[in-house]
Amino acid sequence: MFAVIKTGGKQYRVAANDQITIEKLIGSAGETVAFEHVLMLTRDGVTTVGAPTVAGASVAAEIIEQGRGDKVISFKKRRRQNSKRKRGHRQDLTVVRITDILTDGAKVTVTAKAVAAVAAAVAPKAAKAKGSAPAAGGMDTSNLSLIAGIGPTIEKKLRAAGVQTWGEIAAWTADDVAKWDAELALRGRATREEWVEQARDLLAGKPPRAKADQAELKSGKDL
Repeated sequence: MFAVIKTGGKQYRVAANDQITIEKLIGSAGETVAFEHVLMLTRDGVTTVGAPTVAGASVAAEIIEQGRGDKVISFKKRRRQNSKRKRGHRQDLTVVRITDILTDGAKVTVTAKAVAAVAAAVAPKAAKAKGSAPAAGGMDTSNLSLIAGIGPTIEKKLRAAGVQTWGEIAAWTADDVAKWDAELALRGRATREEWVEQARDLLAGKPPRAKADQAELKSGKDL
């Protein structure tokens, strides 16, 4: 039996006892996590393709270790312009071992932190498909674009790094801001545009700072 799961924006073919390296999940070594986003399942020679997911299927895994990938260097030079830029990046990764593939609605017993981490990549899109997830003031806390300064490109970077809601940004410390600024090449935007303060204001029910975002919020659509 094997399954195809989706996590961190990527798909993985897994079977029992497989060990895979995926985008970082919140949790400690030894904790159990559940992957609910099962795209395909093969059992006893019968293949079931999800629409988009296989109903009642999930995959259980144990966190082996937290680590970081190899350093990637980005170097840009403009010819004859006396301009060059060099940046390094190491992706946060989690190594997990697949313990079981569950079907027929069977559930995995996991910690609250692990549930939140695995569901984070799926929740924002599901909320938009079914309507905004209720939050303070009836706003969708997963809509990072309502924070002025976070456009589609930066939002994609944040989600890929595991930042999914206003609450996570509102909880950033000065060290966290510096860390994300370096890892995602934000060039000081988080501090300059006061992302943390904006996230806290949104959680408190205040309207977005940008007029365009206020219009989006009023219309109830993701413009």
